[in-house]
Amino acid sequence: MKYQPTIGLEIHTILKTRTKMFCDSLNDLEEKEPNKNTCPVCLGHPGVLPTINKQAVEYVVRVGLALGGKIAEVSKFDRKNYFYPDLPKGYQISQYDQPIVLGGELLNVRIRRVHLEEDAGRLLHELANEPTSQRATYVDFNRAGVPLMELVTEPDIRSAEQALEFARELQRILRYLGVSDADMEKGQMRVEANVSLDMGPKAELKNINSFKAVGSAIAYELERQKGVLERGDKVEYETRGWDDMKQKTFSQRSKEEAHDYRYFPEPDLPPFEPAKIFDLETMRNELPELPAAKRTRFAQELKLTEPQAAMLVDNKTLADFFEAAVSELAARDELKTSAVEKEPRNLLFNYLTSDLIGLAAASGAAFEHTKVKPERLAHLVDLIADGKIGSRQAKDILKKMFETGEDPETIMQAEGLETVSDTGEIEEAVREVIAENPKAAEDYKKGKEASLQFLVGQAMRKLKGRGDPEQLRDLFKQELKG
Repeated sequence: MKYQPTIGLEIHTILKTRTKMFCDSLNDLEEKEPNKNTCPVCLGHPGVLPTINKQAVEYVVRVGLALGGKIAEVSKFDRKNYFYPDLPKGYQISQYDQPIVLGGELLNVRIRRVHLEEDAGRLLHELANEPTSQRATYVDFNRAGVPLMELVTEPDIRSAEQALEFARELQRILRYLGVSDADMEKGQMRVEANVSLDMGPKAELKNINSFKAVGSAIAYELERQKGVLERGDKVEYETRGWDDMKQKTFSQRSKEEAHDYRYFPEPDLPPFEPAKIFDLETMRNELPELPAAKRTRFAQELKLTEPQAAMLVDNKTLADFFEAAVSELAARDELKTSAVEKEPRNLLFNYLTSDLIGLAAASGAAFEHTKVKPERLAHLVDLIADGKIGSRQAKDILKKMFETGEDPETIMQAEGLETVSDTGEIEEAVREVIAENPKAAEDYKKGKEASLQFLVGQAMRKLKGRGDPEQLRDLFKQELKG
């Protein structure tokens, strides 16, 4: 029997504001000292009054506009009541029936709502320094009260793969909008999935802390529910956690209904009017080019393949670097004919995504901090395209550029790396190599093509990497004819 999966996502994202959602404490997830970024408001002391962070509201409006949602005429905050050690007030200020954004769509998945709330603190489970080694739990409230955006989809998703791609694309959009770094490993983006078969009782999956786990948890849960139904049992309506070590979901508790939280309007915060507070038309016009549009443009205008465009667009810094380098390369046309076709995908893409990123990775530095500027990488590629240097010299020059940030032509001249153009010097090197390697020369004459490559390599070594391999190949063939 074939079952129809029905999947909806709830994605929480910590917004990149300076301060927390309802107070002036810093929103700094990198803070190592426990409970440093706290105050009476985010610690829930009696008698304190929260104040709405306008920037957080603006960020949610920006997301709503990017996803084609409707910005509310009137929105309000509500109290969501539940008791947990990392929730200092005993309730969470959230939004229930009047969120900031309603509707929208991404990758053919309808968005139900996007709203704001405050995050909870963090529990740290450690072994106590006692002879009995009893477990102790500590509470760090640095994260308590930071602005948390929740996006809820309609149950339009039909597979684990589709859910994973939705989450990835949303992450890209949030980064392009500049509202969040949305790093799952740092807890800045958390995905929960409501999973059911044939619109039956759903399981809400929690503790999903990586993109890999998003796909694995949903795929496992679909198979688990299928097994339950095929045994003739009923799927329970419950909350289930994801065990990354065991690669399986496990029951946590029965799923709460809205009435279990006893929602009611937050009495300390008045309703507000997002559609009037912000100039929506101006904000819509100021939205950056989003990932889908950039992928299409890169493929069409820059003649990249779809995988190449997708790889660049996945990282906004990389995409911006590439585009700036392409623009510079187009302006450099000193030689009308070149040894290598001057198309970005043939040279610039490879040197950026393979060589330069490889150097950054090997050094342990983030690509964003590279000393190589787009215009200088374009200059390096232009030197190759114009036949002034070969690939061997280019790699040596790029390594020096990565260390110093210098211009490639300056390095080329200082290091003496320009390709040898003196035909006499090249021909002399070919004759010397043949004389020094008579067996390889005879083997080539007998039809062993590998010997030709060996001879070319020896000539390149003699020329200190400054020869043109194709030119050398042709010269060896001429010298060894007959």
